[in-house]
Amino acid sequence: MDDGYMGGYAVVAAAVALGVVFVATGLLANRLLRPVVASAEKYTTYECGLDPVGDGWAQTHIRYYVFAYLYVIFAVDAVYLFPWATVFDADGYGVVTLVEMVIFIGFLATGIGYAWRRGVLRWV
Repeated sequence: MDDGYMGGYAVVAAAVALGVVFVATGLLANRLLRPVVASAEKYTTYECGLDPVGDGWAQTHIRYYVFAYLYVIFAVDAVYLFPWATVFDADGYGVVTLVEMVIFIGFLATGIGYAWRRGVLRWV
């Protein structure tokens, strides 16, 4: 291979081409080796081993949406806590990041406190 400017691109192009050939070979082998037997049972809906009964419309209680929002609150909290923990010890960022994180956790605590006061966190 050429060790010049385009040599690195040639290696990447060769790796991509090899990946495409690998995937195409797998898909072709699957198409050639799979059994092709059409039946009515193949075209029915399959959900968790149960036969589909009734229509596909079901209403969900509103409290489950609150659980989803609480999950988002905790997920966002986790996403911001890990980078904060890595920057907290850096020079010049300690006090500033500590104050910002206290404000952030204060907002999250307000939301969780509101949910707790409303009785959403009760498992009944």
